[in-house]
Amino acid sequence: MNTKITIQRALISCWDKTGVETLAAELSGRGVEIISSGGTAVYLQKNHIPVTKVEDITGFPEMLDGRVKTLHPFIHGAILAKRTPEHISQLRERGIKPIDLVVVNLYPFLENVNTEGKKLDEMVELIDIGGPAMLRAAAKNFAYVTILHRPAQYQDFLKELEKNGGSISFDFRRQCAADAFFYSAYYDSQIASYLDDTLSGKSLAPRFSQFFIKKEDLRYGENPHQQAALYDKFTQSGASANGLKQHWGKEMSYNNYVDVTAAYSLVSEFTDPMVAIIKHTNPCGAASAASLPEAFRKALATDAVSAYGGIVAVNRRVDRETADLIRQSFYECVIAPGYEDAALETLKKKKNLRILERALFTEKDAPQEYKYLPVGLLVQQADAKDYDPEKLSTVSGREPDEREKADLLFAWKIVKHVKSNAIIFVKNGQLLGVGAGQMSRVDSVKLAAEKARDAGHHLQGACMASDAFFPFRDGVDEAYKAGIVAVIQPGGSIRDEEVIVAAKEHNMAMLFTGIRHFKH
Repeated sequence: MNTKITIQRALISCWDKTGVETLAAELSGRGVEIISSGGTAVYLQKNHIPVTKVEDITGFPEMLDGRVKTLHPFIHGAILAKRTPEHISQLRERGIKPIDLVVVNLYPFLENVNTEGKKLDEMVELIDIGGPAMLRAAAKNFAYVTILHRPAQYQDFLKELEKNGGSISFDFRRQCAADAFFYSAYYDSQIASYLDDTLSGKSLAPRFSQFFIKKEDLRYGENPHQQAALYDKFTQSGASANGLKQHWGKEMSYNNYVDVTAAYSLVSEFTDPMVAIIKHTNPCGAASAASLPEAFRKALATDAVSAYGGIVAVNRRVDRETADLIRQSFYECVIAPGYEDAALETLKKKKNLRILERALFTEKDAPQEYKYLPVGLLVQQADAKDYDPEKLSTVSGREPDEREKADLLFAWKIVKHVKSNAIIFVKNGQLLGVGAGQMSRVDSVKLAAEKARDAGHHLQGACMASDAFFPFRDGVDEAYKAGIVAVIQPGGSIRDEEVIVAAKEHNMAMLFTGIRHFKH
């Protein structure tokens, strides 16, 4: 079984004809007999490549509008036969010659899934049957047959053919078979997803499949004793496009990818120049300003001690001045939608700094979120909803002034990126204190105040955001002691009235959003 197989006879049947003529010409030049069906046969003949039509072999014409053409023992027997005396004898008895290479790609169902105006019956006609049957047959018989299912494989195949003098190695055939079965499963899963979607509408489907291919092995996971790798989402083209470009620095780690995603998700919320500095997925610095350098200075001032070794994310093209500021301390990564040439040269002076570039995140990047648990897979829509401006309500009597309202809305965008229970303090577009991951909300308030004071911030006149409602008035009382004058929170507690009374007693402006932003 583990032998090289000389290619003497090939079946080529492709909807996507990219590169087919080059492949077929090379095969024909080596004396390989080429069998083809329908449009592929016509295409190859137009390119002056000798072809034997499938119907001339089967003695049976295409029928049912092309639904049946290759589903015949003369084709599948030739593909599935082992090169054993018993199988070869059976082929000879029936006048069948073995096929050593199958080149097939499938009807463009996947390319048309999101095409506006495509009707269900039109999509059904794009579900391939003969193609997957040949693909799977050839993949099953990889001990003797090579299967190619996408144009990107052709060049490697031709190199392998040249290297082995017209033969294909066992390892190459086995890898092609694994690729083919993976793709076949993906193709069928997407058809099932489409049919489910037509039934379930916008709700979460009754089943779903995700397919991924390994992009790189990582040094280790969250800890050195854990193995880890990055996988890209598999697409119809066979490659994912996550868009992340690394200009410089050491290879990315598991924790780097997690933190970079958290940081970039935060700055992608904003349109004004914005900088966030992240440690362990929580912001230890965040600020907006008229310019990127000023935003960075303010973000760093949030908590310069914690910022050391963090992730810097910005939502603007990095200029030289901002790069000079970043270079003054140690950070693991910096990510931005672009860099001036001078900024790149400046940042590259930091040997180990990972310099990353990507378009800002949008809702389309992660419409759903997944969490694997021992009991099963949790799936939810991404937390993209903010608040309805028409329903944003002041409940404490005192309306926030213009500056306070701007800070409250600024804080509301940030707090959803902080681990629950989450409390943050802001003033003038700058994050001043963070209370993250505490079991008690009042403890989160105390922690945010403590962190802000330790960093030298004066909280008088600052605003507070809470990712969920206050279960008691103690959180508001503690915030008042720290100097907070306005609060934004979802509301919805059975003690809302008690909390509102506390805000009124302290002359605080309090906004209810009606939206909660837990992040576990």
